[in-house]
Amino acid sequence: MEELLGHDRCLQGDLPEGEPAPGLLRTATATDRYVLAGDADGERWEPSFTLHGFRYAEVRGDYDELDVTAVVYHSDMRRTGWFECSDLLFNRLHENVVWGMRGNFVDVPTDCPQRDERLGWTGDLQVFAPTAAYLFDCAGLLTSWLADLAADQTAESVVPLFVPRIDFPGPFAEPAPTAGWSDAAVIVPWVLHQRFGDAGLLRRQYPSMRAWVDGVTAKLGPAGLFDTPALQLGDWLDPAAPADAPWRAATDAHLVATAYRAHVAGLLSRIAAVVGEEADAVKYGDLAGAVRQAFHDEYVTQGGRIADSGQTGYALALEFALLPDAEQRARAARRLVRLVREKGHKVATGFLGTPVICDALTSAGAIDDAYQLLLQTECPSWLYPVTMGATTIWERWDSLLPDGSVNPGEMTSFNHYAFGAVADWMHRVVAGLGPGSPGYRSLRIEPRPGGRISWARTAHRTPYGLAEVAWERAEGELRVGVTVPTGSVATVVLPGLEPTEIESGRHRFVVPHPGPAEDRAWHPSPPFPLDGTLAEEER
Repeated sequence: MEELLGHDRCLQGDLPEGEPAPGLLRTATATDRYVLAGDADGERWEPSFTLHGFRYAEVRGDYDELDVTAVVYHSDMRRTGWFECSDLLFNRLHENVVWGMRGNFVDVPTDCPQRDERLGWTGDLQVFAPTAAYLFDCAGLLTSWLADLAADQTAESVVPLFVPRIDFPGPFAEPAPTAGWSDAAVIVPWVLHQRFGDAGLLRRQYPSMRAWVDGVTAKLGPAGLFDTPALQLGDWLDPAAPADAPWRAATDAHLVATAYRAHVAGLLSRIAAVVGEEADAVKYGDLAGAVRQAFHDEYVTQGGRIADSGQTGYALALEFALLPDAEQRARAARRLVRLVREKGHKVATGFLGTPVICDALTSAGAIDDAYQLLLQTECPSWLYPVTMGATTIWERWDSLLPDGSVNPGEMTSFNHYAFGAVADWMHRVVAGLGPGSPGYRSLRIEPRPGGRISWARTAHRTPYGLAEVAWERAEGELRVGVTVPTGSVATVVLPGLEPTEIESGRHRFVVPHPGPAEDRAWHPSPPFPLDGTLAEEER
């Protein structure tokens, strides 16, 4: 008898006391048993109709000789995005995002590949979709998943928390309208349209989107706060939330839900215009305006303070354009920066605040604070898991405690991609490559150097071909190399330079720019020419 036991572990060095800790799998056994046939020439076996997410495996059995190979298993998605910079921890973080996606995109985008869930949680995918669409060609997988989402909507148009929907015991057994999660019905198709340029997907999903938004409006009214009695997950897993109540974040869950309601109504208005539903475009634009006003009346003071809110409330208000007054926006931006600094640039956001916090700081003119937040290594932070030996993204900021012990909470995973949504900011802002129009028909090239980063590069295989940006700071200059694929154009925005329109081909720019504050000796020189070329093996 031979047993192969999968264990969800992510430790620096050896396992504690040499023993695995399968308790994190909860009710999942993650055990394969194989009875040896006794073939003198040896036997070869691989489990079928199952997969296991693990970092460490334990093998037991009665055998003389054994070779074990771990097989990387995920949907057949072509790699389309790369990122690298001068900071080794930064690079490891990005690689962890890649591996977290690979382990979870298996026919459906699961929350984790190892424990007794492995469900297509809608909120996780909603925040991660921009990163996913950059790293891999996942259009087919997510288009199929969205069809399942529409099919699983209830008679009341509620989008389940996870798709495909299954019987799941506990508080999530029955679908309930949940902002940020159910909103995947609108947000994910919009992201895929922006990244792949498929307006047909918007048309196919349009009845599902409209049903979801109209269903919420029927419950709340056209200008109602999103304060249904059903549990709102809010800024799930804010590090300040109690371990046994991850929805109790620093920002009020109904504030978060109302912000999302306004945002999604605005997106649906834009989608309606794309698919030619002009009357709906006006209708949902008016709905977005009414909900924004309701948000403002309930939560925003005259001075721009947002009640019942931590960093997430300010970040959502700024990024979702919920503050109509310019002075209020400026005050809210200053307040957000102050809150981030008061926390010592440690993370203070959960599933819904984390994807927007760096963009909000960037928009507020606090790019250095965004870099400090992302380069922080003390817990809670993105790089803390990296310093502890992580190879994927964790579910909790402290899934592994500083003393090397596992977080004792029942809900602890070492492979959850949601917090890896920050990689989208790394691609667009650190390296400086983003879509300027749907499907990258036009590109937006705007690298924003900061922190101790002295060089960075990224490449993305767009529908038109390979686009690349590479930059370095040296000798008081910012040197930038850009490749624009055939059929695309790009707008280049650099410090001290007027926005410049460029055609396809390779381009080089040099502008004055101070170097990184720290000693460059710690950072290697860029291992690539600044002409936008990508290593041949990555093509």
